[in-house]
Amino acid sequence: MDITHGFTLLREQEIPEAGCTARLYRHDRTGAQLVSVACPDENKVFGVTLRTPPADSTGVAHILEHSVLCGSRRYPVKEPFVELLKGSLQTFLNAFTYPDKTCYPVASTNLADFHNLVDVYLDAVFHPLITEDIFRQEGWHYELDAPEGPLSRKGVVYNEMKGAYSSPDGVLHEACQQALFPDTPYGLDSGGDPEVIPELTYAAFKAFHETYYHPANARFWFYGDDPETGRLERLDAFLKDFGPWAVDSRVPVQEPMATPRRVEKTFDAGDDPSGMVVLNWLLPEVTDRPLALALEVLEELLTGLPSSPLRRALMESGLGEDLAGAGLETELRQMFFAIGLKGVDLEDEEAVQDLILATLERLAAEGPTQAMVEAALNTVEFDLRENNTGRFPRGLSMMLSSLTNWLYDADPFEPLAFEAPLAALKARLDAGEPVFQKLIRTHLLGNPHRVTVVLRPDPGLAAAREAREAAGLAGILAGLDEAARAGVMKQARELARLQETPDSPEALATIPRLELADIPREEKPIPARAGATAAAMTRLHDIPARGIVYLDAGLDLTCVPQRLLPLVPLFGRALFEMGTAREDFAELSMRIARKTGGMGSEIFTSTALEAAAPVARLFLHGKATAANAPEMLDILRDVLLTARFDDRERFRLMVSEEKARMEQSLVPSGHMVVLSRLRARASLAGWAAERMGGLEALQAVRALAAEVDSDWPGVLARLEELRGLLARSGGMVLNVTGDAADLAALEGPLADFAAALPAGAAPAAAWTPGPLPAREGLTIPARVNYVGKIVDLTDAGWAFNGADLAAVKYARMGYLWEKVRVRGGAYGAFCVLDRFAGSLAFTSYRDPALAGTLAAFDGAGAFFKALELSADEVAKAVIGAVGDMDAHLLPDAQGLTALLRELTGDTPERRQTMREELLGASAADFRAMGERMDAALAGGQVVVLGSAEAIEASGLDFDVTRVL
Repeated sequence: MDITHGFTLLREQEIPEAGCTARLYRHDRTGAQLVSVACPDENKVFGVTLRTPPADSTGVAHILEHSVLCGSRRYPVKEPFVELLKGSLQTFLNAFTYPDKTCYPVASTNLADFHNLVDVYLDAVFHPLITEDIFRQEGWHYELDAPEGPLSRKGVVYNEMKGAYSSPDGVLHEACQQALFPDTPYGLDSGGDPEVIPELTYAAFKAFHETYYHPANARFWFYGDDPETGRLERLDAFLKDFGPWAVDSRVPVQEPMATPRRVEKTFDAGDDPSGMVVLNWLLPEVTDRPLALALEVLEELLTGLPSSPLRRALMESGLGEDLAGAGLETELRQMFFAIGLKGVDLEDEEAVQDLILATLERLAAEGPTQAMVEAALNTVEFDLRENNTGRFPRGLSMMLSSLTNWLYDADPFEPLAFEAPLAALKARLDAGEPVFQKLIRTHLLGNPHRVTVVLRPDPGLAAAREAREAAGLAGILAGLDEAARAGVMKQARELARLQETPDSPEALATIPRLELADIPREEKPIPARAGATAAAMTRLHDIPARGIVYLDAGLDLTCVPQRLLPLVPLFGRALFEMGTAREDFAELSMRIARKTGGMGSEIFTSTALEAAAPVARLFLHGKATAANAPEMLDILRDVLLTARFDDRERFRLMVSEEKARMEQSLVPSGHMVVLSRLRARASLAGWAAERMGGLEALQAVRALAAEVDSDWPGVLARLEELRGLLARSGGMVLNVTGDAADLAALEGPLADFAAALPAGAAPAAAWTPGPLPAREGLTIPARVNYVGKIVDLTDAGWAFNGADLAAVKYARMGYLWEKVRVRGGAYGAFCVLDRFAGSLAFTSYRDPALAGTLAAFDGAGAFFKALELSADEVAKAVIGAVGDMDAHLLPDAQGLTALLRELTGDTPERRQTMREELLGASAADFRAMGERMDAALAGGQVVVLGSAEAIEASGLDFDVTRVL
């Protein structure tokens, strides 16, 4: 056997699907397993994953995930994780808690930076400090300001999970999983139930780490273009302190149920009386890769397209507003499938169940059409071959895919090599085998391990939970004598003292980081050249893209009257989801799925540099193989010129879906709702974005749902009016990314496409935003808040300097992290500088506080004015800000980013000046930014999304609107 640096090579396999060589090693001393993937990707990835099955719902695995990143043996600072975020070129740095595992991944394109991240994470995971104060901060603790009370609880994870339990979709997913797996760890909440988290003791917390956080229970992962022997040497040097360890962390298999069951849970939906009904089936183990692939195609066939038979039957039934359920879940040991409806009158529960089963029965009997099968198969195959992971590193996506086998002691390479099972599936279909009918019969209709989960709305649920918590705390306080109360107060004071005590320079110096000399002085350019078409602007980007062509067609929204702006997102969907003159919506959706990798719409708005008018575009995106790129252009031409909007029932369903999705996103994305509302006050572009995608858009969609019934001709006329304004070559920008030869072959079809559109451009519309209250309170049924404030820095005499990026980075990862997250208990806090509009916005996420958070925001300027930063701390913030600027982008994102920079006036020359200013930043620049912030923060405008009780109790003069 081949032994290198203490590792024995067990297997080696070429993975041509990913262009890499994968090797599986065992560490001889500890038994730790390592997968090492060698490939030419500069975005290097390291990860360590531990099996961490919970025994209860105290959230111990989740709290440990947070806590190990709060200081370690070699790096004894309060937050090594934050220090890395402040001053690294990392392209990914995070940690995840799953129902059965905990992952600690990092990524960077810079080798020295990558090694730094690996070293800090290894020490954090296996040698953390995890003191009792860290447990209290990240998990939970009591707070008592006076002996007479009131007693309260705080903790980062505790508050995070209170927010999670306020999200109906989150509640639904947990309910479905736990109902399917009553006898395994999956029947518990590894994230932590807020009512159970306080049962976790420090001793149990420590014992969990001692049991599961050992290399023998770990799976290590390296990926990228770094030298492989260096990986083994580095890891072996760390593992030499450990020996063998026996721990049974295996996840048991859930035994099948003999008969279907029904489970009912409650959730707080405000005044909405509708609920959710979801059918869930337990499926075989995920390590059966051919079955897993076939089930992925089946899921796409059943629900992936607007015309998919199960999706269509549910949406056209009138029984609900949108689909509910996770679909096919493949990240646990056993897969499951969940499908149903939200927005259901629960008197129709049986009708929803009967409809799902009847539709599956019909499909099992008749089988899907050949077009359906081709569409589903092409969609899954395109996604596998493209491997487009967005901002998520490809190597990390591969790691998570590998773990679906590896974690359960199966072949870690099998999930990465899809060609053989895909070819086998195609061969079965070509031979006429009724593959999908068999799957439906065997794993759905004939599967007795089925659970119907019903979520019933309870408008008083949040208040009841708060009352129950308050009563419980009052009872605990009553049981504490004078000495015990003094002890609680002393503990809380000590925790606050530790939180407020800065790390020593000596401790901070232990965190490895790059030097400014290691940072490239110039930004890596994105290739771009002009194309010749009738469009207002055509840009072509020669970027290797694996034989795929990416298309962005940007329609100019500045010509749209403001009364029509809320309709734009639905117009974008209607283009692709309502059919054309040559085909109905089902045929169109299958044509798109058969010939492309997907087409859809997206809105972009921004203030433009040195231009009075904002940039506002409705982008129609598409991607296809080079051979099918002309067909993609044909589809785009057809939908722009001949899309049919006259199917009232189809449009009604789209409006219903849009409304449900916007309402369900309020809690999980509350900080983004607040940020959109704030930006509507700061610029015309922000106002337009809010009108098309924020709360203003939600109100418009609610009104539109009634208008579809009361004034359909009027709605139809507005859709046609939008087409007349937007489907013009003179107002369009065309952007194409791909290999040089593929771009050259497409230039003719691209010119033909633009020439087929009406010429010219519509004139600009006059947008006149109305006033918004200076303090706006938006109420939803939630146990946490989302607090925001925005200021106009230009009013304080500010002019942008690249050094401001470092100051804002420090504000988020230094000041706000300490004040709002660590001390205030919020799950997150953000500081966002819009250098185009001159605004600075602060927001918090899943925040137990309100007034205290606003006070922290208001103190940011004074903090910076008095800040004395060492040259090392300034350099760290600069490097972190450069890392944000130089985010790793895949080909499609590179091409679109280049176009957006050009549209907004963010020229290469301007960006180079910004970079030079950033690299030259000093402590004086931070203090200067503090002066501007302090002056601006004396004014500003505030938006809070949260419970009515919290907003009222704040004592602040809010203009209150009930949202849910």
